[in-house]
Amino acid sequence: MKTIAAIPISMPRAEPDESEVGNDRASEATARDVPAIVGSNLRRLRKAQGFSLERLAELSGVSRAMLGQIETAKSAPTVSLLWRVADALGVPVATLVATESEPSVVVIHRDRASVLVASEGRYASRSLSPGHRQRSTGFFELTFAASHRESFPAADIGTRHNLVVSAGRLAVTVGSEASVILDEGDAITFEASNVYVIENTGPALARAYLVVTTPSA
Repeated sequence: MKTIAAIPISMPRAEPDESEVGNDRASEATARDVPAIVGSNLRRLRKAQGFSLERLAELSGVSRAMLGQIETAKSAPTVSLLWRVADALGVPVATLVATESEPSVVVIHRDRASVLVASEGRYASRSLSPGHRQRSTGFFELTFAASHRESFPAADIGTRHNLVVSAGRLAVTVGSEASVILDEGDAITFEASNVYVIENTGPALARAYLVVTTPSA
């Protein structure tokens, strides 16, 4: 768990101590490294999506020459330009300036997972996604007690849910739409910007897996 120390207000010091000098130098070094960080992230994301510089230029409206200069850290992009490139790649702007590398393998142990329990224990949601990074996609395991009905609030516009039943039978009602019955192995995808209800219509515990996709920032 990361701890953020509180910074006192209006407490000047005659001379900075050695730790402050070290932090200032680190900040200066980070600032100088920004073009290299952005360039490396841009090149990695572009290649991961199979885009050529020409194709990304078409999608973003940023010239191929400028994109090439950014990738080689020869040019520091403006915020406006970063937004256009990030939008073309379908990623948050923060992804282009992130300094943390995504681990290739992440294990989420059951006893360390984030679990939400509601309705006096008759409904539970366990996150199956790493919780230390901001993401536009979430993955959850949902469990419903026998005959339990759970209501869910509307999400942001553009949020989509993909639900698959792994055990039991569930009835899903989205907004004013008619209820849909899902048996084991059945799946449904829907716009989650409306209130929706999931009901376990069977006599035993039901389990489902949910993928939540939110609009890119």
